Amino acid sequence: MASLWDDLDSLVNSPSSFEATTGERGTIKPKADFDAGDDAVALRKAIEGLGTKDKVLIDILTHRSSAQRQLICEAYLGATGRTLVEDLKGDTSGDFEDLLVALVTPPAAYDCHEVMRAMEGAGTKDSVLIEIFASRSNQQIKALTDVYLEETEKMLTLDLKSEISGDFSNALLLLAEGKRDDNTAVDADKAKEDAKTLYDAGEKKWGTDETKFVDILCNRSIPQLRQTLVEYKNISGKTLQHSIEGEMSGELEELLVAIVKCVKSVPAFFAERLYESMKGGGTDESTLNRIMVGRSEIDMLDIRAEFKKLYEYSLHSAIESDLSDSLGECVTAICGGED
Repeated sequence: MASLWDDLDSLVNSPSSFEATTGERGTIKPKADFDAGDDAVALRKAIEGLGTKDKVLIDILTHRSSAQRQLICEAYLGATGRTLVEDLKGDTSGDFEDLLVALVTPPAAYDCHEVMRAMEGAGTKDSVLIEIFASRSNQQIKALTDVYLEETEKMLTLDLKSEISGDFSNALLLLAEGKRDDNTAVDADKAKEDAKTLYDAGEKKWGTDETKFVDILCNRSIPQLRQTLVEYKNISGKTLQHSIEGEMSGELEELLVAIVKCVKSVPAFFAERLYESMKGGGTDESTLNRIMVGRSEIDMLDIRAEFKKLYEYSLHSAIESDLSDSLGECVTAICGGED
């Protein structure tokens, strides 16, 4: 694993999918001869018949874009007087139900609901909050927080503040404000200065000044941070990720490392998360579902390529050997082809 995150050679000029919202690198594309009414009728039949016809649900919901799925939801409500989400919940169960509901939920609302779930009950699921806030663009974070305000009539940052604490809280709240600098121009001198600041705040001194790491990593633009990673390695002889892992611990370390990884390669970050969700005895289906649905129209093709590069077998084959039944069928359909 180390070699991927240590390689900074092509970093500054390689494209970033950080700002992508939908694009050519997704596996799910809009259907050409699309008719929301026809799809709504087919889904209704699949749900109302004796035993749900999972294959029909999978075939329709994994071969329509998110925008088209919203039109199907409207047509379904018009035809039945019920929401498609209600009927899917009433007729399917477990992780398969969660996956289908995710597919028919608008992306910003889905992100928002995942954040809400991570904050529910005693203790927060910090790894979910880290994954979402480290990998989303300002635009995606603003959309997520708007949904949160609409659904709860509360500010997400205020609710987060009551759940988390310390430097981890400061860093996550900065990201949740969605105000990262989005200037694409790179200031080389500033990158050198920031690299030196980080080196002085960590490797060079006894103890670590975490606030400097939080300030730079949560505020600077992605292109600027890419240049800073290169300058940091020039100054210290090691990568910023190695320094963070050596200097810090706990949730703050996990969050700052996630930011550095996403600055380098969002698809590689998700490929690694998918691998972690499937390795060992059990499967973390909620992480698997969230990433597969969330990235299906953005960069799933790139995630597949990174997965193959990292683990020398395809994401498609990993899913096939890890999941079975309708859930497995649906996730492999989102994944698309074999690499």
